[in-house]
Amino acid sequence: MRILNEDKRFFSRIGISYLVMAILAIIFQTILAHIVSGYNPSYLKDYNVLTIISSFSNYILVLPIFVYMMGKLESDRLEKKSLGVKKYFEYVCITITLMWIGNLAGTIITTLIGFKLGNGIVNPVEQVIENSSIYINVIIISIIAPIFEEYMFRKMLIDRTIKYGAKLSILLSALLFALYHGNLSQFFYAFMLGGFFAYVYIKTGKIIYPITLHLIINLFGSVIATAFSNAMENVMAAATMANMADIAIVAAYLLVFIVAIIIGVYTLIDNYKIELNDDKQEIYLEKPFRTVILNFGMICFILFHIWKILMSFF
Repeated sequence: MRILNEDKRFFSRIGISYLVMAILAIIFQTILAHIVSGYNPSYLKDYNVLTIISSFSNYILVLPIFVYMMGKLESDRLEKKSLGVKKYFEYVCITITLMWIGNLAGTIITTLIGFKLGNGIVNPVEQVIENSSIYINVIIISIIAPIFEEYMFRKMLIDRTIKYGAKLSILLSALLFALYHGNLSQFFYAFMLGGFFAYVYIKTGKIIYPITLHLIINLFGSVIATAFSNAMENVMAAATMANMADIAIVAAYLLVFIVAIIIGVYTLIDNYKIELNDDKQEIYLEKPFRTVILNFGMICFILFHIWKILMSFF
């Protein structure tokens, strides 16, 4: 068997680190579920309990092991720059726009696949949002998840891959982040948002920016979207006698959403030529795809998550 070169080994170790994190999360989740079931089996029917178990397994328990494994790889520090209010507002609008585009693409594709298979493909995040309390949605989905995910998939990854160039770091961050979600419903918007958050981190060198953008979009897609959905149902049911508060919520949501999409689309079109500062690039790969993807660790990671995605169809 041919010995992998240094760069292939580097990316293979990254793939293995993320694979180990994914497998350990499942193991920890299974263990916690058994412990909870032993105490009271009915708790496992509660989405609030299931969400807490999932987040504790995916973030808290796996983080020390993941940091230890990734910590063995050399990292670089990015130059820190601040964003003005106008630019940050544009980034918020771009985030909402990419979420909408990715969600639309995911919905269309999963609907077509579900039609071919003869069964609907369920979006697991929608199930969690619809069946969990508002406190769980705010604390776990809107705060905890963005902090841990940006640290894991942006800072830990980009600090170690930026020496291969910004574009490579962005694409790899987007791909790993999208696959890690383990279902097709989230893949497309996770890929788009993951790539954009990586771009923002590289441009600013401050992880707080992608964390807050991630927080805003998760809050927008969970708590705010749920409030809008409930208000819309009330408005439709009440017809001419609709509650003014519900009408105000629907109107405010639609106004914010439409304005954000218009500004986001305009900004993306106006800045379609993205300029990235590649002063950190030290290594130029002759065959980037073969080096970055076609190695043992990355292949195992990708195959494992493709299997998870396929299993989510049934």
